[in-house]
Amino acid sequence: MKHPDRRTGYVAWQIGQIMASRIERTLRPFQLTLAQNSALIQAAFDPGVSSATAARRAAITPQSMGTAVNGLVERGLLERRTAPGDRRTQRLHATKAGLRLAAEAGAAVDATHAEALEVLTPTEQEQAHALLLKLLTSLNPAAMEVDSTP
Repeated sequence: MKHPDRRTGYVAWQIGQIMASRIERTLRPFQLTLAQNSALIQAAFDPGVSSATAARRAAITPQSMGTAVNGLVERGLLERRTAPGDRRTQRLHATKAGLRLAAEAGAAVDATHAEALEVLTPTEQEQAHALLLKLLTSLNPAAMEVDSTP
């Protein structure tokens, strides 16, 4: 049996847990959860994304995404709009306040990432990122998709 630190998945899980904790702390002053931050970013970068697509991309349950979206809508950071020709599908759009908050929180999260990765050289950071994207694309292709429906 291999020691856990010899298993790439276990090491990736540990890094994910540590980074999630650090990012959660970074987002607290913005009164955002990880799921809310994900929903806000996705609506900013892909206006009109559905809540279901946002959940798949973030690898969280639709219920968790729904809770996150509800909180953002209540704060006036996101709007739900009905899709033309499909009244059942609600599309997410960031408001001006939501776009501002996404930019501010994004800058803080970028600083958290930079601090965590400073142990690696810029080349190592690029290599690690490329390898992790390759794994993510294989394990959760939805995370890399852009919703093409209006």
